[in-house]
Amino acid sequence: MNDQAMMIDIEDVVMKAVQKALSGVQFQMTESGWLSLKEGAKYAGVSYNTFVKFREMGLQVCEIEGIKRVSRKEIDRFLQDHSF
Repeated sequence: MNDQAMMIDIEDVVMKAVQKALSGVQFQMTESGWLSLKEGAKYAGVSYNTFVKFREMGLQVCEIEGIKRVSRKEIDRFLQDHSF
């Protein structure tokens, strides 16, 4: 096997390992009930821009060092409180 083919094989293995690790982290985050704002908007069934407006209306979001997460329970509470 030549050096170039070996490098391609190594890159492929590394990429697959990284993708698997990232998928695992994403699964853990969503299974724990904490979602990114984009995931939260999808969960609520609204656009991202509408979801940002929900924040302005009182939706509680956790922000640590610029990383924003919202719990499913908070989204459910917010939607219930604003239902009529």
